Amino acid sequence: MYNLFFVKEIYKLKFFTKFFVVFLFLLLTFNAFAQVLPGACQTSEYFTLLKGKNIAILANQTSLIEKTHIVDSLISSGITVKRIFCPEHGLRGTADAGEQISSAIDKKTGLPVISLYGKNKKPTPEQLKGIDYVVFDVQDVGVRFYTYISTLHYVMEACAENNVPLIILDRPNPNSNSIDGPVLKSKFKSFVGMHNIPLVYGMTIGEYAQMINGEGWLEKGVKCKLQIIRCRNYTHHSVYILPVKPSPNLPNQRSVYLYPSLGLFEGTNMSVGRGTDFPFQVIGNPKIDSAKFCFTPVSKQGAKNPLYENMKCYGLDLRKSGDTTFTLKYLIEMYKLNPQKEAFFNPFFNKLAGNDELIMQIKKGKSEKEIRDSWKADLDKFKLIRKKYLLYPE
Repeated sequence: MYNLFFVKEIYKLKFFTKFFVVFLFLLLTFNAFAQVLPGACQTSEYFTLLKGKNIAILANQTSLIEKTHIVDSLISSGITVKRIFCPEHGLRGTADAGEQISSAIDKKTGLPVISLYGKNKKPTPEQLKGIDYVVFDVQDVGVRFYTYISTLHYVMEACAENNVPLIILDRPNPNSNSIDGPVLKSKFKSFVGMHNIPLVYGMTIGEYAQMINGEGWLEKGVKCKLQIIRCRNYTHHSVYILPVKPSPNLPNQRSVYLYPSLGLFEGTNMSVGRGTDFPFQVIGNPKIDSAKFCFTPVSKQGAKNPLYENMKCYGLDLRKSGDTTFTLKYLIEMYKLNPQKEAFFNPFFNKLAGNDELIMQIKKGKSEKEIRDSWKADLDKFKLIRKKYLLYPE
């Protein structure tokens, strides 16, 4: 019916107006179905700039140009890569969450790989000596406590202090369709939350880098020389299925969608399935009184010595849940079911939440709506700031 009405209305228009309207309609239709391409795929926009220069790159297993790792693509194109930096989980993305990573030599290229999740989280002046450009290319998931944006902060700061330009190869944010959760309070800043942003902030790495610069969040207000290679055919409501898992315990799109909600459980006595084939898709512990679902964590790559190793855990199976946005319903439910309420939360929870209010709200039995209402003013303020730095349509 809608399409018939549209055709009738076009028929009434003059020829040139008809032509323009039809052209615009076809263009919008094409863009709606066009493939989303990350910045790394726009090689014509940065390969020429890098040729004849000495390059350092921050990369991991997600840093692909189609199916080829970006380091291999740069080298095969005659670009001089001097060293590789890597974030949490390492260059190949196999290390445990929180596992200290040592610097090493990449066996394939012979290049030095410098961990920014080991002895230092920020490139040193010596590590940037002789470097003309740093390239940043990792897949983020748009959640405040996912540490790749903390690494971004320190790379930007080091580049600014050492007068080295930074090129960000932007990638879509799979959790970009909402802005939600508590805004971090300054007293709870840590490597799992460095800035006063919501738990789900709705920005790409490139947009977020602009915010870091623009809001003066780098040490002493220094500014990083930024060049952002944008994604193509992307909007903040694009559905983007990650082609490679961004870290060992986010193996599929369901885990990526559930991560904002289940990540908070890392500050509780609940397992989120580390050590199973479905991490961040289940919740449970050995004391929960439930026969609905059980799982047993075991030690495996990316989850050595998981919580409740070799113990049967009871709880919830969310592998078929339809959640695509942040929710507190699971946290509230599992707190009520947990017989060890005094031991449910641990000190890490407030760092993940970004405040000490959420823990009290849960303990007092506040509803999700009541808790959300307490965030509204801070979220509205953040949304106004965010708008200044967006590169893509909403």
